[in-house]
Amino acid sequence: MEIPENAPIVYVSFSAGVDPTTTEGLIAVMANCANRHVQTVCLLISTPGGNVREGLNLFNVLKGMPFELVTHNVGNVDSIGNAVFLAGSRRYATSTATFMFHGVGFNIENKRLEQKDLEETLDSLLSDQQRIGYIINQRTSLTQEEVKGLFRQAQTKDAQFAVDKGIINEIKDVNISKGSPIITLVFKR
Repeated sequence: MEIPENAPIVYVSFSAGVDPTTTEGLIAVMANCANRHVQTVCLLISTPGGNVREGLNLFNVLKGMPFELVTHNVGNVDSIGNAVFLAGSRRYATSTATFMFHGVGFNIENKRLEQKDLEETLDSLLSDQQRIGYIINQRTSLTQEEVKGLFRQAQTKDAQFAVDKGIINEIKDVNISKGSPIITLVFKR
């Protein structure tokens, strides 16, 4: 879909995991919106999370875009998806939406690890977790201790919790303005 020049609002639907392909696709659409001088982009997001580094990349790029970014949780925002979601200057969720928080982990497949490997992996894991925690702490009313607790307990929270803790501004349904452009990102599965 061609994005009209100076459109007052564009809706972008992102229902995917966070990986290099989906990150590049979303950034390309957002860059196109910026190049077309769109005033506001509403990111309709539902994600199981995914790659931490890609999610942090998305957070920083989305936050720096020259338009107002509104994020709207339309299903589940899990794991690193929370950092991506928090890039919005205004944030909403439907009444049935959830947010799932957990600590950073890593997968090992038939790999021999020595002490130096474990120390390096742990250092990287703790660094990623600290960066995600910082974003959550800075963009919500959750304290550092509350964030650490969410990471330790791997909890799923509802939209009311999200309002109470400043994750979202309001619980509300999606209401797409008639005639507004809608871009749906579709990725090969």
